[in-house]
Order: sequence, then structure tokens, then C-alpha cells
Amino acid sequence: MYGTLKLSLASMRHHVCFCCLFLFVCSTPVSAQQNLTIELNKLESVENACRAYMIFENNSGTSYDSLKLDLVMFDADGLINKRIAVEGAPLPVGKTSVKLFDIQDVSCEQLGRILLNDVLSCSGPAGEYSDCLARIETTSRNLVSFFK
Repeated sequence: MYGTLKLSLASMRHHVCFCCLFLFVCSTPVSAQQNLTIELNKLESVENACRAYMIFENNSGTSYDSLKLDLVMFDADGLINKRIAVEGAPLPVGKTSVKLFDIQDVSCEQLGRILLNDVLSCSGPAGEYSDCLARIETTSRNLVSFFK
């Protein structure tokens, strides 16, 4: 009887350890996991355009050969001002890159916020990736917000 009880206690310890590990993994926030962060860092007025400086920080563990983004610009009143597609790749694993995009025929003062509406193309050495919009975290250091 004592041997059976000892075995049961050992088995219970394993179950408790497994449950604790499961709860830890499930409670880990998404932001603490590996991701691809795109930051709207700066807007600069140039002739007939607003130049957006965006920082791509690839801590996803995945390299990207193509990352074509569908961006929608809103004015301060919330009306759609412009829609453009931009290519953010190549993005090697562990690399931070600065990309510049000119938003033609829009002044920076006209922008209220920028929406990452969709990911039009998302691929790497292994081919097409799925759920790329969910992989991206957006931030802004500007008065103009950048969101998805």
C-alpha cells in the first residue's frame, strides 16, 4: 500500500508540473513572443508628397522576401485621403531596417492616422506565409497614429 501511495504522489507531482508549465505558456503575452514590428517613426514634407520613415524590426525568426502592405491614410476628420501599396522587404531575421515611402499628392499636415489595412504579399525562402497581418505589431512615434 505504501509503494502505491508513493507512486501516486510522484504521478501527482508530474501532473502539477505539467499544469504549471501549461499555464505559464498560455499566459505569455503575444508581445513577449517573437514578432515583426513596424513603427511609423517620422513624417517629412517633400515636394508634392509626404515622406514616411518606417522602421521594420524583424524578431520573428522568419526572413521575408516579400512583405507588401496595403496602407490607408485618413485625414484629421477620419475621412480616407489616400490608399497605397508599399513593399517592406527584404527583411532578414534579426535585422532592423528603415524604409522610406513617399505618399504622393498628400501633405503631411493632411494626415490624421494610417491604417495597415492588409498584407497583400507575404513570402520568404519557404514560400508564401499565412496570417501575416496577425504577425505584425504596429507602433508610432508620431502624432499620426499607425494601427491595424
